[in-house]
Amino acid sequence: MGSHREQYIWKRGVKVAINCYKITQTFPRSELYGLTSQIRRSCVSVPSNIAEGYGRTSKAEYIRFLRIALGSLRELDTQLIIAKAVKLAKPEQFISIIKEVDELQRLIIATINKLEK
Repeated sequence: MGSHREQYIWKRGVKVAINCYKITQTFPRSELYGLTSQIRRSCVSVPSNIAEGYGRTSKAEYIRFLRIALGSLRELDTQLIIAKAVKLAKPEQFISIIKEVDELQRLIIATINKLEK
């Protein structure tokens, strides 16, 4: 078994996290302890849980951590939708990151389904 860093799903999670950090850098300072903090916590949780699960000893544990990552990704999606709705950044800035979140969600679900067979 190789490193979690070789896993496509982990790489995509890291990319989402980096892009979330970039977009939250444009948020007003008044949101530092609000949505900025929430978005940053949930986006980092996604690849972190993928990595932790990959390092576990059983497939069942990996699936459990993928489900946790999926939960964090859905939190992130909700936070980004709210941030867009309250205009914390230009609406067009959210288009690509929300698309990335949707794609990663599909990828995690497909991975879980494949592992459960």
